[in-house]
Amino acid sequence: MKGAKKAAAAKSSKNKRSVMPEKTAKTAAKAAAAKPAAAKVAPKTAAAPKPAAPKAAVPAAAPKVAAKPAVPSRPEEKKVVTQRQGFKANEFVVYPAHGVGQILAIEEQEIAGAKLELFVINFMKDKMTLRVPTAKVANVGMRKLSEPALVKKALETLKGRARVKRTMWSRRAQEYEAKINSGDIVAIAEVVRDLYRSESQPEQSYSERQLYEAALDRLSREIAVVQHSTETEAIKEIEGQLAKSPRRGAKAESAEGDAEGDADGEDLDNDGDDTAVEDEAA
Repeated sequence: MKGAKKAAAAKSSKNKRSVMPEKTAKTAAKAAAAKPAAAKVAPKTAAAPKPAAPKAAVPAAAPKVAAKPAVPSRPEEKKVVTQRQGFKANEFVVYPAHGVGQILAIEEQEIAGAKLELFVINFMKDKMTLRVPTAKVANVGMRKLSEPALVKKALETLKGRARVKRTMWSRRAQEYEAKINSGDIVAIAEVVRDLYRSESQPEQSYSERQLYEAALDRLSREIAVVQHSTETEAIKEIEGQLAKSPRRGAKAESAEGDAEGDADGEDLDNDGDDTAVEDEAA
């Protein structure tokens, strides 16, 4: 009996020993299987940052930097066009204080360390060259030539009745001079109309003649350039229009005009007789 028990105990111990190696083998296999899995994961995580490197290296900002210089140039071009007011070289313009002139060039000069753009304007008849800053053309009143429709209106003005204010000649002379230097072609035509004297009328005083010739010169020059004719032809056209203007010769009409002028206190029909006497007295 005792021997049988010993044999059974020995068998059970053998069985235990044989089971243990099996368990250890299984755990070892599991561990071995876990190690390659970790190894597989490791290369994936290590390879992840590789695609990020080329993305950061893409020169996306390069085209933007190249396009930036073109943006500030547009406002500069607009500024230049605005300053020049659409005037170009070789164009005829009207400068109020001197009449019709031609832009010979647009040049730059450095004055007190600052660059200044200038219109070089030539007044051929006066043998004078004027330099006007492009930024000041609006202030000085420089303008383009009148449209043909406006020239026609000025010529129609010449056919109207002369209007003369009953004031001292010195004051009227200032008003005429202001109209001449305004550069307004219709206002200049009004001066020509009011100071015109026909052959049947008394001669003008020296100051009247000077203002009349100045206004006639400004008007004829612009009409000649607009109509592509000579100044002589323009003067003949002006005088032809003046000849159509109504002239009062009868004493009754003259008296009636004087009465209307006294009542208004402003305008009189220019008969020439009384006006000439008043001019000389003034």
